[in-house]
Amino acid sequence: MWRPLLAEALGTFLLVAVGCGAILTDATSPLGPLGVPLAFGLAVGLGVLAFAPVSQAHFNPAVTLAFASGGHFPWRAVPTYLAAQALGGIVAAWALLHTLGTPLDPTMTRFVPGLPLLAGLAIEALLTFVLMTTILVVATDPRVGALPAGVAIGAAVFLGALVGGPLTGGSMNPARSLAPAMVDGDLGGLWRFFLGPTLGALGAVFLHRTLRRPLPLDDEVTVPSGGDPAEVPA
Repeated sequence: MWRPLLAEALGTFLLVAVGCGAILTDATSPLGPLGVPLAFGLAVGLGVLAFAPVSQAHFNPAVTLAFASGGHFPWRAVPTYLAAQALGGIVAAWALLHTLGTPLDPTMTRFVPGLPLLAGLAIEALLTFVLMTTILVVATDPRVGALPAGVAIGAAVFLGALVGGPLTGGSMNPARSLAPAMVDGDLGGLWRFFLGPTLGALGAVFLHRTLRRPLPLDDEVTVPSGGDPAEVPA
């Protein structure tokens, strides 16, 4: 059991170290508008390629809870997965603080001033919904290999960070938000980055299960011109 937990800790460490490290680097040596989102996306994509065969490569408490609620992951393993993800992220944030010697405040996820609470929660939920939908599609389709899965999930993280970064920090991940907040000692408002992503991930599971249910067959099946009867989704 220790191997999946180590993989989850290492994957979350990679996500926080690379993504938050890029934020700190950008503060002194600008990486451009795509630099930080690309760092987060590449970190997650590489983590999926490296660790998916070992732990399913969640690296995200919201993803773990969503997989468990959808029957793709055992509930008994959820607490240890969440602990491993939190530990990996916190160690990464601590390492950034003590190696770069700069405050972690720029890496904290916060709603932009003036953004209403419900709007911020909705943004985080929607971004995580898109991410979790992508994960479910590639994780439950045996035709998708490891490389396409890593690219797709990394791209979803990249887009979420690109769009949501200026508004909410583009967290989509409670462990990513927890890590710098815990090391910095500023836990105020952290619940927003637990609630929003978790609701979005659970919503994605509900939609995915609904869309994959077989449709009732009618007496007549529409046949496209020159084609065969459309297959009913399994």
